[in-house]
Amino acid sequence: MSETRSDAELLRAIAADRDRHAFEELYRRYAPWLTARMRSRCADAGIVDDVVQETFLAVWRGSARYRQEGASEDAAGWLWRIGSRRLVDALRGDGARGRLRQALARLRHRDEVSAEDRVLAGVEHGDLAGALIRLSPELRAVLQATVIDGLTTREAAVLLGIPAGTVKTRALRARKQLREALA
Repeated sequence: MSETRSDAELLRAIAADRDRHAFEELYRRYAPWLTARMRSRCADAGIVDDVVQETFLAVWRGSARYRQEGASEDAAGWLWRIGSRRLVDALRGDGARGRLRQALARLRHRDEVSAEDRVLAGVEHGDLAGALIRLSPELRAVLQATVIDGLTTREAAVLLGIPAGTVKTRALRARKQLREALA
């Protein structure tokens, strides 16, 4: 009977030796988990499957490098970080160029403080973590998608599998509840 290799051993074997058996073992270990987690964030199974494949392809090609020494992140967290970024890119449609274009557009319209900036400023004056925990899971999911992940209303709707109008309503309710909790 063969010994089960640790995640770090598998990742080293993939990076150093392009060990196909190590890659297959890592894939069997984490692909179902990553797929399930992605499906909780995106209703489109085709996009999820593509993102999971792109995540593991990045590991195989070496474009994603795991740094075990001094890293506080485990392999699952590392894979989730890669996958979630690829999911956001897939939902935005045009990846890094689209993010750059959106960032530049936001910089041009910085005259008014955004609602997100006001909420984040509440960290200094209130218990943001506590206020977030008190939100319903539906409201937290919308804030996660729109504020933390930076998705548009339409992208968040696709991700969460709900209508865009529902995303807007939940975002308004969540911001109102946060303002009240942090006031």
